[in-house]
Amino acid sequence: MTNAFRLLDEWLDRAQDEEVLAELEAMRAAEDESAVADAFFQDLEFGTAGLRGIIGAGTNRMNVYTVGRATQGFADYLVANFAAPSVAIARDSRNKGELFVRVAAEVLAANGITVHVYPRVEPTPALSWAVRCLGCSGGICMTASHNPAAYNGYKVYGPDGCQITTEAAKAISNAIQSVDAFLDVRRMDFDAAIEAGLVKWIDDVVLDEYIDAVAAESLEPASAGLNRRCDGEGAAELGDPEAAAGEAAVANGTCTGLKLVYTPLNGSGLECVGRILDRVGVTDVTLVSEQVSPDGDFPTCPYPNPEERAALQKGLELCESVRPDLLLATDPDADRVGIAVADGDGYALLSGNEVGILLLDYVARKRVARGEDLSRAMAVTTIVSSAMTDAIASEYGFELRRVLTGFKYIGELIGELEAEGEAERFIFGFEESYGYLSGSHVRDKDAVNASMLICQMALDWKSRGFNLAEAMRFLYEKHGFYRNRTISLSYPGAEGAARMADIMTGLRASAPAELDGYVVERALDYAGGVDGLPPANVIQFDLVGGDKLIVRPSGTEPKIKLYLFARGETDAEAAVKLDAFEAAGRSLLA
Repeated sequence: MTNAFRLLDEWLDRAQDEEVLAELEAMRAAEDESAVADAFFQDLEFGTAGLRGIIGAGTNRMNVYTVGRATQGFADYLVANFAAPSVAIARDSRNKGELFVRVAAEVLAANGITVHVYPRVEPTPALSWAVRCLGCSGGICMTASHNPAAYNGYKVYGPDGCQITTEAAKAISNAIQSVDAFLDVRRMDFDAAIEAGLVKWIDDVVLDEYIDAVAAESLEPASAGLNRRCDGEGAAELGDPEAAAGEAAVANGTCTGLKLVYTPLNGSGLECVGRILDRVGVTDVTLVSEQVSPDGDFPTCPYPNPEERAALQKGLELCESVRPDLLLATDPDADRVGIAVADGDGYALLSGNEVGILLLDYVARKRVARGEDLSRAMAVTTIVSSAMTDAIASEYGFELRRVLTGFKYIGELIGELEAEGEAERFIFGFEESYGYLSGSHVRDKDAVNASMLICQMALDWKSRGFNLAEAMRFLYEKHGFYRNRTISLSYPGAEGAARMADIMTGLRASAPAELDGYVVERALDYAGGVDGLPPANVIQFDLVGGDKLIVRPSGTEPKIKLYLFARGETDAEAAVKLDAFEAAGRSLLA
């Protein structure tokens, strides 16, 4: 505690930013030991996803000094590893995002690095595209993804448009460690940097080409608008259940195109998602008016996470009057998307795993239908995503790879295929946390791409008389009821970080022999590397019968995530297992 107050006093002596100073002075006057400790107990950690934290004053906060320090370290790394380095920068709607972009650009320019900046909020995948399109040495996106409104973040990308590798993150982190936030950070006036040609605005042509690349991933005929009326032809192409329902729907005149409600959750998705939907013919779109404009306060959804029903509540309320087929919600940086679908009298939310399974099946089925041989094709998902992917891969005959949690590992695998001249083998990648990608145009999850595919898939199933909830039930009946549940337990502050470390140490020292009566067949510790994957702070418990439980501390939030996997012959059987696994898992992490 003495050390935290010493750092507070140092910052009071050295900081010049008025907002930071005001917060520091208020902190000192209040003498709130807990608040001072939380703001100064550590440097905001630079990990493989860069920085992410609460906006505010202190070493453990997102502010102009922590952003400047990180950028100076990144600049030192770039100058040491690239000839004539350049960086692309984007931001979403988060508070302080524009300020942090200017700080980063000023630091990079002062170090002789050319900076390309999007002039307005744009999705994270558009940043990945810009890095590759402009031939940059790296990229920065100011975003805290789906975190609460108090957060902002700083994602760093490599020259391949993928989030930086573990090795690069370590090198940049080491460079940052040698930077004093007040003495060593070089900065050049933003306007002067523009005048000198060191900071350049990214032309709209770059965004146009990104939209073209997304549209190129469509699996539907270019002339087939998504608001066409079904004529019944081809309605029976998938098999008996769909054939019967599809023919009945057409006979009753109920297949009339796709009706959509969309919310960007006050984030960056509106421009690009709107453009791609218009491009592929989705024109019957109603926007959630309260959530259209970029707003870092997220006034109607303080936790703008499309995984959470509360974030979709305004959209669901609008659905009651508009009665669309589909509600689509993209998170603030538009790399993830969640949906709710018309089902009976109400709307059902589909999980990230369920949408991933539906899309994987759709992509494979469409490729087969147009005559492609999938024997050399590859799909990629993560170790914490649904085991049902294996059943889909087996049905269509493509290879399925699993990687560690984090879409960068999917991006890296795409890069490896591209280096071997085989990028076309990649057909789809997804992670259970609502991230999807069907092409190699970017190296991160892409909600713009996914929004297009989801709408096309919804109409494809609708033409056979199925909504997406019914389609998912059909796939469960076909392959088995693979059910998943993710539990997040919070451990805030300095004490929480120590508690998380203790829990993982304890699980490694003494693995449970059973979980609520279900026998643990083996424990896998990913810290030593498993199946050729890089080391990771993950522990997996495989149960007799093929079910499993995975424990993983979040890399971006003070949480431990518990991933539960159960398969049943019926939905009820799988649900009973999940309830038992959840109770056992919560006890394990208490």
